[in-house]
Amino acid sequence: METVVLDRIPIAMHAQSLMKRLGIKEENRHAAELTTLLDESRGVAAPKVLYGAAYIEEKGGDAIVLEGTRFTSRVLRVNVEQAHRVFPFVATCGRELEAWAHGKNDILERYWAESVKQLAVQLAVKFLRGHLTEKYRSASLSSMAPGSLADWPIEEQGVLFSLLGDTQGAIGVRLNDSFMMIPEHSVSGILFPTEVRFESCQLCSRENCPGRRASYDKDLYERKYRL
Repeated sequence: METVVLDRIPIAMHAQSLMKRLGIKEENRHAAELTTLLDESRGVAAPKVLYGAAYIEEKGGDAIVLEGTRFTSRVLRVNVEQAHRVFPFVATCGRELEAWAHGKNDILERYWAESVKQLAVQLAVKFLRGHLTEKYRSASLSSMAPGSLADWPIEEQGVLFSLLGDTQGAIGVRLNDSFMMIPEHSVSGILFPTEVRFESCQLCSRENCPGRRASYDKDLYERKYRL
C-alpha cells in the first residue's frame, strides 16, 4: 500500500477556542499569558498525518483483510460491509510541539501546553478528513481506532502500524511495548465511508468520559453486530 504524508497543515489555533476549552475567561488574569504561550506554539507546531488508501481484499465473520494484512474486529467488519476502500492513518501533534511542551517548567504552562498539543492533533485529523473528501469524494467518513473498544483491542495497533510502514521515519510516531503511541498526542485508526455516522462511543458504556462524541446505545451491538 502506498502511503501519503500530509505535513503542510494550517495551524488555526485561536486563543478564544483554547480559553473556552480550559475554562478561562478573557478577563481572567491568566488570559494574556495563555495567549502568549499559544502565539509561541504556532511558531513551533508542525502536526502531521500519514495515511494510505487500502482496498478490502476479504471480509468474513469478524475480520477483514487490507492489502494482505488481517484486522480482527466484528464491529469493524460490519461497519465496512458496503465499502471497497478504506483509509488507515496516523495523525500527530508532531515531535516539535512535544519537545516544546516538555521544555515548560511551570506546572500551569505545562497543563496549557498539553491542551495545545491536543488541539494540534485534532486539527491534523480535521485536515485529513477534508483532504480525503476532496481527493476521493468521500463526503461522509466515520472512523475506528484500535483500543477504542474491547472488540478491537489495542494490540491491533501493531497490525495497523505494520500496514502503514515506517511511521517513525515518515512522521515521527512510534509504538512502545504497550502499543501506545509516542508522541502521546497522536491518534490512529481506519477511516471508512458510511451512510450512517458511527462513533465507537455508541458502544462504550463508560460514564463521564470527557472525550465522548456520541451517546451510548445499549442495544446497538445486539441489534447490528451480534453474529
